[in-house]
Amino acid sequence: MLKTLTGKVALVTGGSRGLGAATAAALADLGADVAISYVSSAGKAEAVVEQLKAKGVRAIAIQSDQADMAAAKPLVDQVVAQFGKLDILVNNAAIAVQGKTVDDPELDTVNLDRQWQINVMGAVATTRAAAPVLSNGGRIIFIGSLLGTRVPFAGAADYSGTKAAIAGYARGVARDLGGRDITVNVVQPGVMPTDMSAEVLGDGVPEALMNLHPIRRIATLEEVSALVCFLAGPNGGYMTGGVHDVAGGLGV
Repeated sequence: MLKTLTGKVALVTGGSRGLGAATAAALADLGADVAISYVSSAGKAEAVVEQLKAKGVRAIAIQSDQADMAAAKPLVDQVVAQFGKLDILVNNAAIAVQGKTVDDPELDTVNLDRQWQINVMGAVATTRAAAPVLSNGGRIIFIGSLLGTRVPFAGAADYSGTKAAIAGYARGVARDLGGRDITVNVVQPGVMPTDMSAEVLGDGVPEALMNLHPIRRIATLEEVSALVCFLAGPNGGYMTGGVHDVAGGLGV
């Protein structure tokens, strides 16, 4: 495997599990030094760090709560202090609160509001903190969701709204940072084998939802992280402001 990211430093928010951990591993496989952030899973985060170091790169885990906008700058500052720079930001950390329609009298508005705070304002804060120190020619990649542009089932209004907001914000950041050759893109997965998906869907993908997929399976974490790595790498240098689905055609 070509080490196309050797010498680069990446920060993957929410990197202790799921797609975040898979993305951190894929970036390390290409030679990048990787920092991951986590909220409370210290043991899982350290296990990921050890796996990354075993690939021959430098790696650290930093506790940081994306719900707290004030935590973004200290997070970025720690990465720069440890590694000397920042080249790639992957805004991955997010939560999913789904299942109830907006007219449900038992709608959990507290957690829905927290979802907006983490998924949107937390990612905005991290991007604002990273932008001034990001290397010219750097990369910002937001992990969105197919639900940001298509909503094939009920009960996802707020989650879909957070991901649509991220796509709009990313386009604006792409315009702002283009003069420094910094690319900004959104990767929108569909259903993936993650804890988040399991919390929403239960033990499996309902047949009605699977029937909406022209390719009748869910994505692998490796397929999604491969697109992140492409956008982070040298061949992604002329792609910016884009929203890229990895969803098996869900919703076409």
